[in-house]
Amino acid sequence: MQEPGGKGLSLTKRLFKSRALGSALGFLCIAFAMSPQHPPFWAWMLMILNGFIWPIVAFLSSRRSEFPLKTEQRNLLLDSFFCGFWVGAIQFNALPSVTSLSMMSMNNIALGGVRLLLAGFLAQGMGLVVSMLLFPLVFMPETSSVQMYACLPLLSIYPLMLGWIAYRQNRMLKGHKRALLALSKTDSLSGLLNHGAWKGQLDLEFQRCTLAQQGSTIALIDIDHFKTINDTYGHVVGDNVLRQLSKVLNQNLRTADLAGRYGGDEFCVILPNTALVTAAEIMDRLRDTFSATHYELEPLMKVSLSIGLAAYSPLHVDATCWLNEADKALYGAKSTGRNRVSCMVDGAFHPVVRDPA
Repeated sequence: MQEPGGKGLSLTKRLFKSRALGSALGFLCIAFAMSPQHPPFWAWMLMILNGFIWPIVAFLSSRRSEFPLKTEQRNLLLDSFFCGFWVGAIQFNALPSVTSLSMMSMNNIALGGVRLLLAGFLAQGMGLVVSMLLFPLVFMPETSSVQMYACLPLLSIYPLMLGWIAYRQNRMLKGHKRALLALSKTDSLSGLLNHGAWKGQLDLEFQRCTLAQQGSTIALIDIDHFKTINDTYGHVVGDNVLRQLSKVLNQNLRTADLAGRYGGDEFCVILPNTALVTAAEIMDRLRDTFSATHYELEPLMKVSLSIGLAAYSPLHVDATCWLNEADKALYGAKSTGRNRVSCMVDGAFHPVVRDPA
């Protein structure tokens, strides 16, 4: 509750709405309960101030506070104090008293748990003691029909508003949870799936291929001589190359294809329901597109890709075995001159498209 510098302003704004509504409806409930007692003028003025001015004062004090959450906690305890005060002032009239105390307790436990609930009980007790010093100590629990109807808006409208606020908060939290989940699966530099998320998708694709007996192909992509690029041009240019490859992958792959950054300068792609030859054509076009990329920081720099492909096979024991096949194909592409696409066929790597060298 002691977060500095405006972090609690959103809570302050939400509480202003609920406090303004609750105080206005509470004024209606208390006014009808006190009316038969013919209270003095100052009591009516205090009711009006508490019902309509206090919410504004509480809002402004929290908004201007260095610790708005702590200030709002204090304001909630003052709400509880006023609640206990008016319960004593209306001489314990049953329905208005129970309505006021229950609404206040619901508010406290929703915003601060058991700790604020207990602190609220103590503040209500203090308010009750003060009211007994100012008003005749009389116990009149009977509630008239008019007083009962005056309590109905507080009993119905206020919980409805709190429910709506809670619903909106729940939706907002779900949105934040989805955003955090997406961030946990995304590589910060490339914006693609990170290593763990892509491996998870590979496991799912392997299971799908095994159950459906359908073929898919995976690709491992390596940026040729990336260490030399970093050493020669610097890491800023190197990061630009990585982002450019991510952009080319996003623009040239199909909607169903899943691209990720496997680590360092190595990227990976799942091409569902795609034969090896088709995947090779897709990857070779992508290689050509990337090779033609122009870099503003280094206009004369040319960067190429080596790509290894592996098609799903029922002989693969698991997804790791499938991935190892693609890794062997990538090694073959790099060891035979780079800037090419290769695949594994019967345990040996082969170029499946024209040799660009």
